[in-house]
Amino acid sequence: MRTRSVRPVIAAALAAGALTGALVATPAQAAEYSSALKITGVQYDAPGRDNNSCTTGNTKAEFVTIKNYARTGRVNLKGYVVKDAVGNSYTFRNNHYLEPGDYVKLRGGRGTESDSGNVAYRNNCNFIWNNDKDTIKLIKPGGAAADTHSYTKSANDRDGNGYITFH
Repeated sequence: MRTRSVRPVIAAALAAGALTGALVATPAQAAEYSSALKITGVQYDAPGRDNNSCTTGNTKAEFVTIKNYARTGRVNLKGYVVKDAVGNSYTFRNNHYLEPGDYVKLRGGRGTESDSGNVAYRNNCNFIWNNDKDTIKLIKPGGAAADTHSYTKSANDRDGNGYITFH
């Protein structure tokens, strides 16, 4: 069986300008997910010396911010999961509604998960985000990815304040 070369076809298409967009190299981009909820930023390195004591520690100063970017319609966080690279996770267990443009800060430490004050607590006094690099995943209740961001201190935190903005 004889095979035909596709080179003459590609060359002719290039000459006609038909494939120029298909063959142009494009820069790598982060995956965008079809979710109204996005991770807007992370305070991955709490100010001060890390201390995970529930009474005197600073784990409440470590947080991730999740925002509802929908133009209309509120989103219930119940069942959403926030994970780090090694699988440490927090699942929103209560109804927690985000109106369009609204946000919640998921903090370490002890506290409640409620709509008041735009804050939820992991009820865990251990730090979740690594101070050098990590990956933050926001997962929908059905298991699909809503948003994911990886960071390194050296590449993403130019001012060294322990906070990185994503969206």
